[in-house]
Amino acid sequence: MSRVKRGVTKHSRHRKILAQAKGHYTVRHNLYKRAKESSLHALQYSYRHRRERKGDMRRLWIVRINAAARMAGLSYNQFIHGLKEAGVSLDRKVLADVAVMDPQAFSSIAAVASASLKHT
Repeated sequence: MSRVKRGVTKHSRHRKILAQAKGHYTVRHNLYKRAKESSLHALQYSYRHRRERKGDMRRLWIVRINAAARMAGLSYNQFIHGLKEAGVSLDRKVLADVAVMDPQAFSSIAAVASASLKHT
């Protein structure tokens, strides 16, 4: 049985890993072994941070809503509670967008929230 020489396969696999590690620091983009470690870690970080980004965005929306609600004379939790009492079902992403893009519309939403708080 003839032996199999793996030069071409190995070379293409190495080239793929080195291409993935392009832009990494020092030997992490030059040496195959270091580049493979670096690429694996980078892929793990990107996977983890794609999930973390969801929480980061929610925190950002809450900060924006809180700032706009305080300008309307309500705290964040009063504002959200008032919206729930009024039956307004806007999510935080939309509320934050309205707070930034259209402050007058947000102030009318805040007025609805504060009115529902006074009725309870």
